[in-house]
Order: sequence, then C-alpha cells, then structure tokens
Amino acid sequence: MTETLTGPFTLERDIKKSRFVARAAPVQSGEEADAFIAGIMAAEPDATHHCWAWQVGPHCRCHDAGEPSGTAGRPILQMITAQKLDLVAIVVTRWFGGIKLGAGGLVRAYGGTAAECLREAPKEELIERIRLSFHCPFSLLALMQARLQEWTGIESAPPDFDSTGALIVLSLPVEQQESITHRIQDLTSGQATVSVVED
Repeated sequence: MTETLTGPFTLERDIKKSRFVARAAPVQSGEEADAFIAGIMAAEPDATHHCWAWQVGPHCRCHDAGEPSGTAGRPILQMITAQKLDLVAIVVTRWFGGIKLGAGGLVRAYGGTAAECLREAPKEELIERIRLSFHCPFSLLALMQARLQEWTGIESAPPDFDSTGALIVLSLPVEQQESITHRIQDLTSGQATVSVVED
C-alpha cells in the first residue's frame, strides 16, 4: 500500500545546538516539488543548508546542499521510500550551531528528522486512478447519469454532447475498471464502447 500526505507538515528538532526543521508536502510533479523547495529556500535565506528529496512515481531526486556527499539528500530520500510514500517532497533545513556532527551524525540527523516528520504527518492511501470514455445515446442519458451518481469513487466530467448523444469521461480507481465497464455495457445493452483515455 502506497500513501501520500494529506497536506503540508512541519517538524523541528535541536541536535547538538544545530536546529533542524523538516517541511514535507504532497506534490503532483517534479516541477511542483522544485517550486516547494525553492519557496522554502527563499523564505529562510539565513539557514546554513536546505537539504531535500522528492519522489513522484518512478522519478526521484535528492540534494545535499553543501553538506558532505551522501550525508543529507540520500538519507532523506531513503525515509520517503522506507515509509512507502509517493508524491511527496521534503526539505530539511539546518541552522548550524557550532558543533560538527561528523558524517554519521549528519546521516542520523537529516534522516531521523525526515523520518519523524513523515511518520507524524497525516497520510492517506494513494489510489491509482484511470479515465474511461464512452458514448451514450440520448435515449439512455438520464438513466446513465442517475446510475453514475450511485457508483462510489467515480468522478464524471461534464458530458460532451453531439447530434446523437453525449461522450462521457469518468475517473475511477483502477481496480473498478472491469466492473464499471460491464455495468456501462449492460445499461446500454452493448451500444457503448468503453475505452481508456490516455493522458
């Protein structure tokens, strides 16, 4: 089961006089993650380091932001993976307190702060969705629209009308694809051809 965050979350820790602030947020793309990171960096220009990581589907990135290579960005990214999260960006900001932590200490500080932030952040299950389209004749449109409102977890875009009926596009959880396709074909007595909408 993969999860994502329901909204932004912040957690602060003091480790050997250095202040660490982790900020995590749900994101839909790498561009959105980069904008979230840039916003934090702009808001806290006095910080010593802004180390970060994000995961969006098969894509991920991380950055040590001036800390020794492999001591910050990768440990943060590993915490996203370890907690089976996706569509998440996290920045751990550090204000140096005068005591050096060493490589192992940095890995524990950044990874630990990120882990605690992600553990405590409110989460929700990430349900993979698919879009289906089909043409519905006018004679069956009222019935179809009534049924669509009864089916849970399904979102319907406004219908696109033509001379014989309407093109209907649905968004639904992947695991419901087969049952919904059968229901549509049953309701339209096989008149509707259901196809997957490619993004």
